[in-house]
Amino acid sequence: MPVMACCVDSAVAPPGHADAGDTSIRSPVPFLSSNAAAVTAAVANSESSHWSPAHSSALYRIDEWGAPYFSVNSYGNVVVRPYGAGSLAHQEIDLLKIVKKVSDPKSAGGLGLRLPLIVRLPDLLKNRVESLHSAFESAIQAQCYESHYQGVYPVKCNQDRLVVEDIVKFGAPFRFGLEAGSKPELLLAMSCLCKGNPEALLVCNGFKDAEYVSLALIAKKLALNTVIVLEQEEEVNLVIDLTNKLSVRPVIGVRAKLRTKHSGHFGSTSGEKGKFGLTTTQILRVVKKLQDSGMLDCLQLLHFHIGSQIPSTALLQDGVVEATQIYSELVRLGACMKVIDIGGGLGVDYDGSKSGNSDLSVSYGLEEYASAVVNAIRIICDRKSIKHPIICSESGRAIVSHHSILIFEAISATVNTPAMNHIDLPLVIEGLSEDARCDYWNLSDAAMRHENETCLLYADQLKQRCVDQFIEGSLRIEQLADVDGLFDLVSKVIGAAEPARIYNVNLSIFTSIPDFWSIGQVFPIIPIHRLDEKPEVRGVLSDLTCDSDGKIDKFIGGETSLLLHELEGNDGGANGRYYLGMFLGGAYQEALGGVHNLFGGPNVVSVLQSDGPQSFAGTRAVPGPSCADVLRMLQHEPELMFETLKHRAEEFHVEDHDNDGTNYATLISSLARSFHNMPYLNALSPCSYEEVHNAAAEFGASEDEQWSYCYA
Repeated sequence: MPVMACCVDSAVAPPGHADAGDTSIRSPVPFLSSNAAAVTAAVANSESSHWSPAHSSALYRIDEWGAPYFSVNSYGNVVVRPYGAGSLAHQEIDLLKIVKKVSDPKSAGGLGLRLPLIVRLPDLLKNRVESLHSAFESAIQAQCYESHYQGVYPVKCNQDRLVVEDIVKFGAPFRFGLEAGSKPELLLAMSCLCKGNPEALLVCNGFKDAEYVSLALIAKKLALNTVIVLEQEEEVNLVIDLTNKLSVRPVIGVRAKLRTKHSGHFGSTSGEKGKFGLTTTQILRVVKKLQDSGMLDCLQLLHFHIGSQIPSTALLQDGVVEATQIYSELVRLGACMKVIDIGGGLGVDYDGSKSGNSDLSVSYGLEEYASAVVNAIRIICDRKSIKHPIICSESGRAIVSHHSILIFEAISATVNTPAMNHIDLPLVIEGLSEDARCDYWNLSDAAMRHENETCLLYADQLKQRCVDQFIEGSLRIEQLADVDGLFDLVSKVIGAAEPARIYNVNLSIFTSIPDFWSIGQVFPIIPIHRLDEKPEVRGVLSDLTCDSDGKIDKFIGGETSLLLHELEGNDGGANGRYYLGMFLGGAYQEALGGVHNLFGGPNVVSVLQSDGPQSFAGTRAVPGPSCADVLRMLQHEPELMFETLKHRAEEFHVEDHDNDGTNYATLISSLARSFHNMPYLNALSPCSYEEVHNAAAEFGASEDEQWSYCYA
């Protein structure tokens, strides 16, 4: 008898069958014989035994999107190569070891922090800044370019204090500066650059009012190398007026609105109808006003921006050539031009495809990018006999994307197909309508004839009829569940595509990966361990929020699901936990994240490579927002909320000892701890109020770190 027939062997024999006279209910035959099951298991074990970390690296394309910073070690764990291609084997940092150090309790030598977790790697920031500068210097030397490169970091990409301070520190030897697009960003940049190279540029972009321009002029008075870039024509009037009032001579730039435009999502700010910049007509009017005010010598920089994620060097060169023509015309008109700022656009290859036709990828590397820019500027300037300008770029995404890794845990997963012995076929048949019984008999006949597609057709009809019966009230929920299980089992046997399982993750996508739900940006997401095992489950990720958009069902390579491992009670290396990492998310995600469902940001740790036994040293750990912190963001007052709940307990005469042994003091302490803890799930097993209180003490918080009103 075919396996499918075993699955649907009828409990009520249809008319015309040889055993139609036998009205007894037969027990269902096991779905697979023990021999068949053993063979299947043996094949699976054989395949798994030949699986290696190299297979996982190829499966998840780690060498394509992650090189030269990420790889897999012989233990099957993702490691960071802090110095890129120059990293030695003993310098590699095992991400699983970082997770263990961070999440272990303080009593065990850990930090006692929960996931989700952002791991910052300043070594990667340093390498990115150095690599970008090196790429331009190599192109300048190779092409005999007669000026130099000095970049700026646009702080909007990641405004974290230590990120900005590190970039200023790492970039000081290269005169690397900062770009600001708002007043608070300008204040941040001014403060940080006080410790930077005095020649580093402070580029002031964005819409400006009198206060913004005054701040920029104050920065100039403070001997910061400040450039006020005019984004709107009327801003020139503010600059001229405030320059006279504050008696400071500014350096001025203009942002040109180029005709060159790329068609991707990130190209919407470029072209003639772009949001920012001046047309050629407006540029000429600005030149005239500056000339009339005796300030044309202040105009020294031309800025443009084609758009983020420029896909190819061909498009890049088109924009640079057009901008350099404008630059040369400004020189001809008498401006004292010195700098051409090519803006952002240096892309990140999120999917490793090296494609020039995707918002997720770019078809060039740092060297090709720098060479294309230098070549385009040099050719035009030489043709016009113009001195080669300083080249500035605002490459934010390319600098910070790699240095930040979001690590989170899969806490549970759905199970699609129940075991055969969980399906009570006699119970199913007993309550079926005549039409549903016919579908069941036809399903059995099709199984005997090996007609798989017909089997699926009748199984689907049977399922739908049973749903209709259930809605009418003539079928019990146990019967409906068994029919659902039978349908899933039939689908599995005939080889129909099994629906992806849902892996529930301890994360808010709206908080930590906002670009995914807002613009469909895809990031590499992979397990950070168990990569020496074959992943055999296709899954999608569902977050903690009560929102249908709180899921990740698009992955690199155009996949709608991700190959994952079965969740186990104990995997031998992470105490049964299953950790996933989202990579290349160091730009924009933290600044754009919201507090949907009042989930705040993750914990953050900074890790440097060291020569110790773990190959890393933690330099900074910042706990994520507590429930109280998140409530304060929405104008709630946690202290008053706590007092209200405390008085409520007193009002309802909570006894010193309730029936379950919980005393009043412990209940109040538990409430206080709930305000104090993060909103995310605690992966520990459920425990009593007393255990919560004891765990809080073991967590290592001193009396000073406790809320002052815990026992008020």
